[in-house]
Amino acid sequence: MYADIQPRWTLDQTQPIASQIHRILRERVIRGDLPPGHQISETEIAKRYATSRQPVREAFIKLAAEGLLSVRPQRGTVVNKIVYSAVLDARFLREAVEADIVRILAASPDTALIAELRSLVARQAEAANDEPLAFSGLDEIFLRTLADGAGRGGTWRVIEGLKAQMDRVRYLALNRFPVQRLISQHKAIVAQIEGGSGDGADAAIRIHLREVLRDLPQIVAAQPDLFELPAGSSPEPANTPLPKGVPINEEEHL
Repeated sequence: MYADIQPRWTLDQTQPIASQIHRILRERVIRGDLPPGHQISETEIAKRYATSRQPVREAFIKLAAEGLLSVRPQRGTVVNKIVYSAVLDARFLREAVEADIVRILAASPDTALIAELRSLVARQAEAANDEPLAFSGLDEIFLRTLADGAGRGGTWRVIEGLKAQMDRVRYLALNRFPVQRLISQHKAIVAQIEGGSGDGADAAIRIHLREVLRDLPQIVAAQPDLFELPAGSSPEPANTPLPKGVPINEEEHL
């Protein structure tokens, strides 16, 4: 039912191999299939996916640039820990960009887009209780659809390349997801866009994106070995103030 959001960890020989290897390994790191500290090699990956070492080497270089791998000559390649500061940076960046995206949408609400977003929220409700991976994928599709609807699909692809550390935390938190609250937040975002309220949509998307960090201290405390933490106390996220005078009552959208 949710095949479109499940990981595709096989190669299509008609498409560029290096980019596919990069995508597959990136997904495996984000989903924890390749956990922090896990050692991998070009030879191992090339054998696993029945390809040569060159496209694997290219994928490793790109993953290292994204901070997911450390390529150590003569010592092997290892999956990096989740960088705490990078999680906060990614959330800050996403919030700034996506707040502008929903303001664009609220300035000229599109009936077809509103219907598509509501359909995605309905699918999320179907997956809410039994399929946390499916729900997480649908959450991602919802946010990407907002960007595409605003004509900012290219911006989303840039964000996607920078938010890997934040996504790793999201997958660690799958069993902690306050699913009904997240669905309510999505409904609030759609309602504010449909109502043409730029400030309301701005506040609603910021509330939603801050949700992922709500349980971050507990996640770090439960699995500290997975994280690269700053020296001393971990910094609190720097939050932009919500627009004043805009009440966002999530419960009213349940």
